[in-house]
Amino acid sequence: MSKHARIQQLEQEIAPLKAQLLAHPLYKTVRSISDFRCFMEQHVFAVWDFMCLLKSLQRELTCIDVPWKPVGNASTRRFINEIVLGEESDIDEQGKVISHYELYLTAMREIGTNTDQIDKFYNLVCSGVSVKTALKQVNINKETTDFVIFTMDIVGSGETHKIASVFTFGREDLIPEMFIEMVRELRTQGHSNLTTLEYYLQRHIDIDGDEHGPISLRMVEELCGDDEVKWQEAILVAKMALQNRIKLWNGVLLNLVQPLSI
Repeated sequence: MSKHARIQQLEQEIAPLKAQLLAHPLYKTVRSISDFRCFMEQHVFAVWDFMCLLKSLQRELTCIDVPWKPVGNASTRRFINEIVLGEESDIDEQGKVISHYELYLTAMREIGTNTDQIDKFYNLVCSGVSVKTALKQVNINKETTDFVIFTMDIVGSGETHKIASVFTFGREDLIPEMFIEMVRELRTQGHSNLTTLEYYLQRHIDIDGDEHGPISLRMVEELCGDDEVKWQEAILVAKMALQNRIKLWNGVLLNLVQPLSI
């Protein structure tokens, strides 16, 4: 079976889960500014752990050591470095250099979202506390905790084909457009403090454009090669990533009915 055929097989395997994710009732439930605040309090942890996925790929697929030497496929190196540039050193509406994580926090504060839990978690991790220990010390949904733990377990595996599969197939590409529609709906309700949030979502659509999708697929093809075990593992972790995302959304949806006390 060719590598292209294997990618097609992988996409067919995960298609039901992706369809379930894209049809999640959360998107029709988030309708007020308070709903979006509730959503962002949990989702920000996924914004942070995405950077861990990305930086682990940069560590494995490019050279970050001295003395320097070219590593792996040049197109893959360029792809990873471009994503890192866009995620870690993008520009905001005023042209200030900022990471997407920091931009997301700015958007949270702009609409009055409580950042106490993500701030506490971040400070704990920066002080040397392990991610899993830090997660136990913050008051967030179990589904959010499980989502981050899954990501960090994949990163910690050091198995690049698994990391690349979760990065490529486990992080949804169509959902930001749905969120932009939500933000526009909020604007019709008279909310005007949504500029940074809308900008953040639009930047993700721009960065995840037509060019990056095919390159990420080629990255998975390259890393799995002709190894049947790696292809099966890539399918498995992609499914697990989507399942954890669905559970993350389930937790947020439940909060909208039974708010988490923070």
